[in-house]
Amino acid sequence: MLGKSLDKVKVSYTLLSDSRMKAAQAFGIAFQLDKPMLKMLANYNIDIEDASGETHHQLPVPSVFIVGKDGRVGFAYVNPDYKVRLDADVLLAAAKAVLKQ
Repeated sequence: MLGKSLDKVKVSYTLLSDSRMKAAQAFGIAFQLDKPMLKMLANYNIDIEDASGETHHQLPVPSVFIVGKDGRVGFAYVNPDYKVRLDADVLLAAAKAVLKQ
């Protein structure tokens, strides 16, 4: 799936995938899908196992992390409501602040 996306758009940055949810678990943003949710997704022709290649039935909470040059998380935004997105101006200001450190 990742390869298909990269073929569509040329990117000049490193794009990482966490299909095994190891990073999401380490950041504390992984949540387990229950059987009713899996059934609802199936009704919309969404196959979590096919999409991830895994059988863990987990998804990440929508999040943004900015890591500074020192390898530390300098900014974190986590919101379980996927409809609420981080304002672009806030993200840009946070990135500039983290990169100055």
